[in-house]
Amino acid sequence: MTENWLWAIYVKDEGGYEIILKSLNHYKNRLKTLNDSPELKESSAMFASVLNQQARKIVPKINEVIEKIHSGLKDIHDMDALEEEKRFLEKALSCYESDIHKAEDTGHEYFVKLVGDMEQGRKDLEIIKTVLKKINHFSE
Repeated sequence: MTENWLWAIYVKDEGGYEIILKSLNHYKNRLKTLNDSPELKESSAMFASVLNQQARKIVPKINEVIEKIHSGLKDIHDMDALEEEKRFLEKALSCYESDIHKAEDTGHEYFVKLVGDMEQGRKDLEIIKTVLKKINHFSE
């Protein structure tokens, strides 16, 4: 069995897709609310403009990856399409993980609101670590 198949089985049959989808949606919400971010408010106006331009380019990519996951859930052969997206998935998972920590550490309303259910967010931290390990393992 190849690494791609092991990855596909993990994502589909072991529930990895749930936290991946949650992280992708979180990442999309983060990008859509970038102007409200305390980090962006502290940066220069020129930097904010560049980040907003990049965010507008990334949101369609997130939607594309979400569609690939849904397609792969219907047919495991379609999971191969996610192979090239592993680094992107890592970025989304890391964004969600980072925002959970920021919400906990700073208590800033922006991050708390973005994460939503903080109790669930804390539980998601362990799942995120597991998925990131799996991505790294299957990428080697």
